[in-house]
Order: sequence, then structure tokens, then C-alpha cells
Amino acid sequence: MLYLDSAILTEAQIALKFGWIKGITTNPTLLGKSELSPEDTLTQLAAISPGELYYQLTATDFETMVSEGRKAYQIIGEKTVLKIPATAVGFQVTATLSSEITCAVTAIYSGAQTVIAKEAGAKYAIAYVNRATRLLGDGLALVKEMAQLLEGSQTEILAASLKSPREAADALQAGADHLTLPLEILQAMTTHELSEQTVTEFNEKGKGITLN
Repeated sequence: MLYLDSAILTEAQIALKFGWIKGITTNPTLLGKSELSPEDTLTQLAAISPGELYYQLTATDFETMVSEGRKAYQIIGEKTVLKIPATAVGFQVTATLSSEITCAVTAIYSGAQTVIAKEAGAKYAIAYVNRATRLLGDGLALVKEMAQLLEGSQTEILAASLKSPREAADALQAGADHLTLPLEILQAMTTHELSEQTVTEFNEKGKGITLN
């Protein structure tokens, strides 16, 4: 599935008109760009999102993270997916909340973390592909390793930090189940100069039905 990675309501409204966006992912940085409070932003996004709406926990201690996750669920409702950082305490929070709220472990950078995310009950394991390439050398290799480790399990891979249509397609080929992308990349994925050229040639040389 393809998700919009944004917390800007106008961007969400544009993307959802495409008809093929399945949900929305946010993070603290994206929520910080919204003119509304995080609570109001999430409420409005939840009202228009066709599917899941991801919220990333910002607290760092166990009790507060659990409380924040439950508060997010109160705001978003059944569409909630909690993005929980791949840290020792984050995995503990995932194991605690995954039975009541859909959880995604985010910022995974190793196969070992992928295994723990699965065992903790996460529905999604999130890889930052482009960032992993910059920091580790090959983000697509990370996705491939994750796919091998998760084969046959209920945990799916969501690829994020994708900077081009090519990188998005490569992530799927590497084994990602879902992608989340900013609006400009989603728009870029729909076009190719040869497609435009072909359509122009058809229109110049062909005929279609007449509309009254």
C-alpha cells in the first residue's frame, strides 16, 4: 500500500483525491509543520484518511510512552497506528500495547531489531531507506534482510525516507510491503516523459467518441 507522509491537511486533501492513497503517516517533525496543534491535526487527518493514521510517540520513558500511545488512540480511534522507536524501552512499550493498539516499530537499522519488533507484536517494521543508505551504506540491503527475517510472519515492512520514484520502486523489489512518501514524490511516481509523449501521439493521430 502507498501512504502519504505528511501532517499538512491541504497536502492530505490533495493526495486523497488521487484515489489510491491508503492512509497517512506522521512524525513529530511533520506535526511541527502543521499550523494546528498536534491534537487538532490528528483529529482532522483521522476524519479524512481512508485508512490508517500513524502517530509517533515522543515520550522516552516507559510509563509516559504507554500513556501517550493510549491518548493518541483516544484522538484517532480505530485508524491508529503507533510509531514506536526501535529502542530498548520502545520494544517494551510495543510488547505492552500491541495487543490493544496497532503498533509499528520505527527507525529500524538492523536485522536483530527486526526480529525483536516481530516478537514484540508489531504489525509493521519501518525502515528509513535513504537514511540507512547514508548511514549504513545500503538501505535496500537492509530491507532485503528484513524481508528474509520476516518471511512467513504477520509483521510487514513499511519503507520510509524515500527520495525518488526509482528508490520507491527499488524498495518494493527489495521486499517492502508498503511505502510512505511525501506528496511531491507520490505525484512524481505518476508521470514519465515517455508516457506523456505516447499519449500526445495517440491524441494527434487518433480519434475517440464524441461527447455531447
